[in-house]
Amino acid sequence: MKKLRYFCETCLVASAAWLLPRMPRGLILALARGIGSLAYLLDARGRRTALENLRAAFGDAFSEKRRAAVARGSYQNFARTFLDLFWSARLTRENWPEHVTIHHGAEDAEARARRVGALWVTPHFGNFELASLFWGFRDFKFTVVAQDFKNPALTGIFKRLREHSGHTVIPQQGAMLRLMKTLKRQGHAALLTDLNVEPGRAATVIECFGLKTCVTTLHVQLARRLGLAIIPGVCLPMPDGRYEVHIFEAIEPADGQTDQQLAQRVWDHFEKAIREHPERWLWMYKHWRYQPARGRDPAYPDYAKANGDFWKMVEGTS
Repeated sequence: MKKLRYFCETCLVASAAWLLPRMPRGLILALARGIGSLAYLLDARGRRTALENLRAAFGDAFSEKRRAAVARGSYQNFARTFLDLFWSARLTRENWPEHVTIHHGAEDAEARARRVGALWVTPHFGNFELASLFWGFRDFKFTVVAQDFKNPALTGIFKRLREHSGHTVIPQQGAMLRLMKTLKRQGHAALLTDLNVEPGRAATVIECFGLKTCVTTLHVQLARRLGLAIIPGVCLPMPDGRYEVHIFEAIEPADGQTDQQLAQRVWDHFEKAIREHPERWLWMYKHWRYQPARGRDPAYPDYAKANGDFWKMVEGTS
């Protein structure tokens, strides 16, 4: 049964990889809206998580109707992200500027990054897949860490799509060592830094919409060890099918700054963008998995659980 399922999955995804680049932009956008709306209706568990997250993040500032609209928009954005990843086979070194406008808050840092390398970070917001591809066409060749699929054939298809503009995609296993080697050679690494992680040495506690959560410090530790800048940015989808990339600043680790302070500084840029365009973030993900103290805090989503290690981390940052 597993082999049959893998075969069917591979045929479906390979067909999409062939067909979608041949479709006009307008049809891709319409498909994203339709598929996203359908997923919102059918995915009861994800929809429940999204609505609970929105309640926790915005409280009474969002009505139930507004939460539902944002959650539906989040599904539509996620659908557009992956439809556009398949469609991006049409992008070339010559035509990519027709599809994006870049707004720079760190032009000097970009020049330095070309000389010595940098860590480029973004959340699961907007089109995080195309954000990477656009930079490849600008001769910033990223090493990108991506989780492998259980179906190896799917891993191969997505790897080809993500490497289309010159990047190198590596699996999570052994990623730290490979990233270190790349960055020591004046290379570039791209990381998604907004996912909840288990409490541990490579994690810290930040304030996320007024709630405490546990996130990775991999980008901070690499930047600190190698003396590189962390460059946060987002790729915002526009209604006409184009994109706007916003680069916020170059964050240089300085003496006296903790990993928590640096991770918080990165996140604060992302939260501002999410508050302005909440339908562009991945709300159906469990961003607040842990209660911050003994006893239940009703401000947190229903899925948040007790975790002693997280409590110790919270106490250490208080």
